[in-house]
Amino acid sequence: LLRIGPKEDFFHCSKCNLCLSLSLQGKHKCIENVSRQDCPICLEDIHTSRIGAHVLPCGHLLHRTCYEDMLKEGYRCPLCMHSALDMTRYWRQLDDEVAQTPMPTEYQNMMVEILCNDCNARSTVQFHLLGMKCTNCESYNTAQDGKCRLPVEEQ
Repeated sequence: LLRIGPKEDFFHCSKCNLCLSLSLQGKHKCIENVSRQDCPICLEDIHTSRIGAHVLPCGHLLHRTCYEDMLKEGYRCPLCMHSALDMTRYWRQLDDEVAQTPMPTEYQNMMVEILCNDCNARSTVQFHLLGMKCTNCESYNTAQDGKCRLPVEEQ
């Protein structure tokens, strides 16, 4: 059931059970009956709402207005923590900032285990206050997963 916008600009995804913009056809991540869930920001029903829905790259759905409000506070899906938009340019800026920001001596050789929120890979990387970069997808959307440790030669 299409309630918003001209019919020719949308298609119905039967797995998501949702009408989506034609620009997303074949390019969105399907989550079965995603439209039957409440918006994780305002907690109101998405399926019956007159406010348009925004599909995140992870496949989760928010009201378009809630998505815009979310971007004022952060860049991650409130449900799965995946990046909600293409952060590549920002990650390259962060590469430069990390390279230009030396760590205090006591942290220079500290290694940490991280989990990437974007690709779910685990890796061991050098600790840095500005962020730890995933070795798999080069995202800084990571979380420390375990204790800090010094390399074997320094223990």
